[in-house]
Amino acid sequence: MKVTRIDHVHQLTFYAPLLPINVQLIERELGLVLIDTGLSRNADAILAYIEAQERPLLAILLTHAHGDHVGGVDAILKAHPHAELYVSRRDARLLEGDKTTDPDERPLKLKGSLPTIHSLPDKRLDPGERLFGFRVYQAAGHTPGSIAYFDEASRILFAGDAFQSQGGVAVAGDVRPIFPLPGLATWDKTAAVENAEKLIDLAPRLTFVGHGRMIEGTHRLYRALKRAKRKRSRLFSR
Repeated sequence: MKVTRIDHVHQLTFYAPLLPINVQLIERELGLVLIDTGLSRNADAILAYIEAQERPLLAILLTHAHGDHVGGVDAILKAHPHAELYVSRRDARLLEGDKTTDPDERPLKLKGSLPTIHSLPDKRLDPGERLFGFRVYQAAGHTPGSIAYFDEASRILFAGDAFQSQGGVAVAGDVRPIFPLPGLATWDKTAAVENAEKLIDLAPRLTFVGHGRMIEGTHRLYRALKRAKRKRSRLFSR
């Protein structure tokens, strides 16, 4: 496990440098907040790192329901039963095994690992809500209920798989040959592009992603958005 510390954020990275999976542990006044939990086999290392901080775990915030982001939930909450679990209202259904699409969603096949978990969310989140100093933003596309968390005070965006930087900065659904997994696991590429643009408009100072290094500023995000739009345009023009 590789640890990268920037300001009040501890990023824990597993399987670097080839197949990186990131989770972020954020320091708050009353304790720690964990964004995503990696695979189930990563839980022990995450728990050991949390214990070394000698501060309570307040909550787990999930960006979406794929297995490499929710795999450690049950083990971590078993060790920290007072921590609260948060996930989007939409992806909470995926965690319960409901893989149907809504009438206002494109009837596309869901992709990627979508395990069920035993832990029940303490709160199902909607875009616009605030918690632990974050505002929740819509990031649907990678999954129907993907969300991002924006720390408005420090202008740090926790984007989950709305973007990747491994293999090149890319919007979800834009398959990068060096690291194609996030792109291949994306459900609705059109929604991913639309919501990525809204996240970039927040003008984050730093963006943490599920796979790859942190992204500084917005220049590379805008380039990735332009690339994704160009590829979608070519696809629909055929």
